[in-house]
Amino acid sequence: MIKGLAISTVWVLDQDRAKEFYTEKLGLEVRTDMTVGEGGMRWLTVGAKDQPEVQLTLMTPDGPGMDPESAEAVRKLISKGVLGAGALATDDIHGDYEKLKARGVEFLQEPQERPYGTEAIFRDDSGNWFSFTQAREGGLDLDKEWGC
Repeated sequence: MIKGLAISTVWVLDQDRAKEFYTEKLGLEVRTDMTVGEGGMRWLTVGAKDQPEVQLTLMTPDGPGMDPESAEAVRKLISKGVLGAGALATDDIHGDYEKLKARGVEFLQEPQERPYGTEAIFRDDSGNWFSFTQAREGGLDLDKEWGC
């Protein structure tokens, strides 16, 4: 049976720039950085120090299985800034927001209260946007918040 998420792909335009952004600005650690297979595809993964079981693969859209037309379409979507790459969790949204902003992370939205917690939105160096969220204490009561 499925035990959980292990690796998720974040499409990036330049792996070296992405590696710098995710490690130096966001504070994630490099898990893997190697060349694999024929043609020398670069396998670059990062992750949060305290969550070793989950990795983000920072992948350019020109690897195996991606035809040139599709790769160009993905590059255009990344550049346009319309791809959401997920949510990153914190336990100090206001403090970490200020730290990341000081490191040059581009925020599209300051921390704001939401039914599920406090959320800020930022972009990575390629244009992907992330939710940066501190969950509400006690979790989310969907029945109460959204009438489910």
